[in-house]
Amino acid sequence: MGNTVEITDQNFAEVTSTDQVVLVDFWAEWCGPCKMIGPLVAQLADEYAGKAVIGKLDVDANPETSMQFGVRNIPTLLFLRNGEIVDKIVGAVPKATLEAKLQSLL
Repeated sequence: MGNTVEITDQNFAEVTSTDQVVLVDFWAEWCGPCKMIGPLVAQLADEYAGKAVIGKLDVDANPETSMQFGVRNIPTLLFLRNGEIVDKIVGAVPKATLEAKLQSLL
C-alpha cells in the first residue's frame, strides 16, 4: 500500500484535519470495482507523498464515517480540504481522472 494511510472511524478526524488535500477511497474487500481502483489510489499515494494525504477506508469495518458522508455506493472517493468535501467521484474511473481532480485541488 506504499504511502496510503489506513483511515478508520477512530482516526478519520485526525487524518483529515490538515491543510493538505485529503483523498479518501471508501472501499470493501468484496467490491470488484474497488479492486480495480485500489492500485491506482496506491500509486497516487506514492506520487503525491508530501503534497496530499491519500487513504483508504474499509466501509464494512468503519460504518460510522461511511454513514456520516452518505456513502452508499463504492468505490466512492472523497476529496477533502480542512475536513470539508471539495469534490467526489463515485465508481471506478481511470487514473488520469483521479489525477486531474487531485491536481486541480492542490
